[in-house]
Amino acid sequence: MGGKLKKALVFIMVLFIGINIFSDNVFAAIDKYPYIDARCAVAIDSKSKVVLYEKNAYELVPMASTTKIMTSLVAIKYGNLDKKVEISVRSAGIRGSTVGYKKGEKIKLRELLYGLMLRSGNDAAIAISEGVSGSVEEFVKLMNEYASGIGILNTHFETPHGLDKDEHYSTAYDLALVASKAKENKIFNDIVGSKDVDGEKNGFSRSYHNINKILWEIPQSNGVKTGYTGKAGKCLVTSAKFKENDIVMVVLNCPGRWKETKKIYDYVSKNYEFKKIFSKGKIALKLNVGKKQLKLKYGEDVVIPIDKRCKYTSKIIKPQKIVSTVKKGDNVGELYIYKDGKKIYNSPLKAGNAVKLGNKFILPFFH
Repeated sequence: MGGKLKKALVFIMVLFIGINIFSDNVFAAIDKYPYIDARCAVAIDSKSKVVLYEKNAYELVPMASTTKIMTSLVAIKYGNLDKKVEISVRSAGIRGSTVGYKKGEKIKLRELLYGLMLRSGNDAAIAISEGVSGSVEEFVKLMNEYASGIGILNTHFETPHGLDKDEHYSTAYDLALVASKAKENKIFNDIVGSKDVDGEKNGFSRSYHNINKILWEIPQSNGVKTGYTGKAGKCLVTSAKFKENDIVMVVLNCPGRWKETKKIYDYVSKNYEFKKIFSKGKIALKLNVGKKQLKLKYGEDVVIPIDKRCKYTSKIIKPQKIVSTVKKGDNVGELYIYKDGKKIYNSPLKAGNAVKLGNKFILPFFH
């Protein structure tokens, strides 16, 4: 048996239903969710990725300049922010929203990111693409590869700026995940949270004023990106502080995007609170494997947003049989958390100790 196959067969999973209940206050569903005037909308906790509100959140739709969240994320990861990029004919001639860069200007990649995210510059998007990958086409390939690598599965990019194309689409949920990933980066946060940037003070070619009005509409907000095209309608991806976390909210094809986003934020603030349910390193389950015992521990602090009107339960996925050797720290099983019977969160369980078994046979466990 090959080494890779052995590793793949370390454990087989079956469902074990736990009895942990975090809240048993269940209220009637009347007025449970606000009406949001948008084709698609979602709100998630940026850390746990727990969905707090959704409306057509998984529908494939055009997303306009919210595309630029991924453009900036890829540029920060793969580009040299101090590199000067010469503005090309293609960049200077792009239609739609622009900063106004002129052909032949040389602008640092760092400054282009401010033009991209604060002014929604399509010219900045083209210049960034050419500066990082040599061409728009190669940069777009990198965008799609990076999206797949971080688990963004229902999105496809054809441009770095978001102007309407038939095969350029995403979902509200995917955009929330992209924004959550981007929010892990300090450079990104500094850019999208800026209201005004003094060009002279920062060594830029010009100053930048942020067109994202949500920074003024919701005091707790710290980004992220507006968007508008004929097909996509008015779009907005917002990040706002709630307790110690960021809540990411997305509205797509939403005529009153500022007001509707504020409604979502007010709804979350009124109905949710964060609770630490399990602590990293605490024992979740003990398994007897023959004469040996395997301790399964929580792999991380489990802190999730709790809707005070709902019932929460936990379940543990545990190995039915152990094959070969389990090392301390290996992922062995998972914790699932359910809200009113619907799974909202999962987290790996870790082996708290090593258990060495023979490679040629399977031992059942008993507990």
